Amino acid sequence: MTLKVENLSIYYADWQRDYSLVAAEGERLAIKGLSGVGKTTLLMALAGFIKPIAGSARWRDQDLLALPPERRPISMLFQDDNLFEHLSVAQNLRLGLRAETIVNSLPEAVEQLGLSEQLNKLPGQLSGGQRQRVGLIRTLLRPEPLIILDEPFAELDADTRQRALDFTLNAARASNKTMLLITHQDEDIAALATQTLHLEP
Repeated sequence: MTLKVENLSIYYADWQRDYSLVAAEGERLAIKGLSGVGKTTLLMALAGFIKPIAGSARWRDQDLLALPPERRPISMLFQDDNLFEHLSVAQNLRLGLRAETIVNSLPEAVEQLGLSEQLNKLPGQLSGGQRQRVGLIRTLLRPEPLIILDEPFAELDADTRQRALDFTLNAARASNKTMLLITHQDEDIAALATQTLHLEP
């Protein structure tokens, strides 16, 4: 079972990009390339927020492009961490999680990423790195088999970054999730990726 993207074409007023990739179930694919080459655009198209003009994207032989964003088997964390500002950290973390995950996996993740003292706060009271960790936990613990991460460690210091890398790898392996990851850091790729896709200008 694989994620298969073939000749996926996205057009803007001043440029067009075409993408093809294959990722087996459980693989972690790092996407590299210069700024502006279309890395985030690819992920947005797979998630359903940009409409391609041609090509196909299939998961487990299901046509992803035929599904609305909310029905695609994808859990995503973009550079904007997508937290609900009127909900507490604890409430944000529980969104979309199964009951057994909330009981069995969430407390350990919160402890591992140093968020135990932040659960009653609103997102506006958090630092950028704390917000990023909340979004990372929620994304990785959701049940969807496809994970999209766009610069998920950008605002983390060295120690917290390592803990976040360890959490991400262990969570992905435990549920055999397929991951697409954008990062500019070679150490992130070395820690997480099983293969790398280079996008050219």
